Amino acid sequence: MQMPNLLEAKKRTNNSVKTTNYHLDSKYQKLGQNKTYFIKTYGCQMNEHDTENIKAILEQMAFKETDVMENADLILLNTCAIRENAHNKVFGMIGRIKHLKASKPNIIVGMCGCMVQEESVALEIKDKYKWLDIVFGTHNIHELPKVLYESLKNKRLELEVYSIEGDIVENMPVKRDSKYKAWVNIMYGCDKFCTYCIVPYTRGKQRSRAKEDIINEVKELIKDGYKEVTLLGQNVNAYGKDLNAGYDMSDLLKETAETGIARVRFITSHPWDFTDKMIDVIAKYPNIMPYIHLPIQSGSDRILKLMGRRYTKETYIDLFNKIKKNIPNCAITTDIIVGFPGETRKDFEETLDVVNTCKFDSAFTFIFSAREGTPAAKMKDETLLEEKEKRLYELNALINKYAKEANDKYLNKVVPVLLEGISDKNSSMLMGYTDTMKLVNVKAPKDQIGQIVKVKITDVKTWSMDGEIANE
Repeated sequence: MQMPNLLEAKKRTNNSVKTTNYHLDSKYQKLGQNKTYFIKTYGCQMNEHDTENIKAILEQMAFKETDVMENADLILLNTCAIRENAHNKVFGMIGRIKHLKASKPNIIVGMCGCMVQEESVALEIKDKYKWLDIVFGTHNIHELPKVLYESLKNKRLELEVYSIEGDIVENMPVKRDSKYKAWVNIMYGCDKFCTYCIVPYTRGKQRSRAKEDIINEVKELIKDGYKEVTLLGQNVNAYGKDLNAGYDMSDLLKETAETGIARVRFITSHPWDFTDKMIDVIAKYPNIMPYIHLPIQSGSDRILKLMGRRYTKETYIDLFNKIKKNIPNCAITTDIIVGFPGETRKDFEETLDVVNTCKFDSAFTFIFSAREGTPAAKMKDETLLEEKEKRLYELNALINKYAKEANDKYLNKVVPVLLEGISDKNSSMLMGYTDTMKLVNVKAPKDQIGQIVKVKITDVKTWSMDGEIANE
């Protein structure tokens, strides 16, 4: 049994990052024969991509996927640690699964992801959820076969979660959710240590993949017919800083664009690392999409300093304006936290002022959620939840107003849309996204799925648009 340790997870050294290659031992290749698996994923794009790796590993072991949890022989929850709400949802689901396991005792039940990297959660699992079978963390997804094998052999909970700076495992198998767009990890971990964020503890130190491995992965995706890649990392703008090779995110964007892939995106950006060189590259290459997610978190310089964000309201707005000026038709979205410890009404109004200035295309907004072990969890917080909820409501009303105004500009315009599948709204329509990441429901034949088509926007809502194939 290997338990996580918060103090160990915080350590950063100059030790070099090891790169190894994934390999499945032959003794694990039939562990899942005649068995099915079900995975539920919580959290960010990194978790979604981790799940794609986990699915592929399970299928290498002969498991087959099922969409019905009650029919599965193995149930796995890939968890998120960003907010308390995610914790509550996971433990609620665990309660449901416990009842299922009572009637089907041979079901294998596991947890993985960021949540189990938290020391307090791992202790709770060890003490109160001994009926679980496997628990593994973000650093040892590649060891899933071994963890599963040991649990089946020993008939006990195998809890293997490492608090380490982390290494890189290449050649991980992947079962992608889409045939047309793909996540491509370019780096892992984060060294920013924003005071509210648990990610540097759950994901380890910043470590960049070799550019050759990234570009080769993109080229393989092109061969497989993919139209879009999203370069993925906790802070993609810092790519390459740890390699000290004079090759940074702007260089990687340029080289990725030059592979000829139809669409290139990247997420998530930290304003501190967003360089003029990056802006120039994005503006130069038409296949780098004019969409940027640029979290501000707060519009108050005082709160930004308490958050450890290392920029000011003024420098953020300057960067925002520079992007808008130099990248035509660029859509910018953001993240905002309401009710950070010590946030006054004046601080909150500073945030509203930034929203009124930037008029974001949309925003992910949250009430502050204290994460055990982070500096912000120890900060004095006297603002009532009721007041925080009022502020969130007020902020969302403003965000919604500008989101609708941004979408209104698309009415009767012709825009490129990558059609991804059947619309959730109407099974007779297809859905896809514009270059600026706007969701569009399109009247189009199903044989257009997987194609980038010209669409005329015929109706606009706050969070989506309707359209039809444009007459050339």
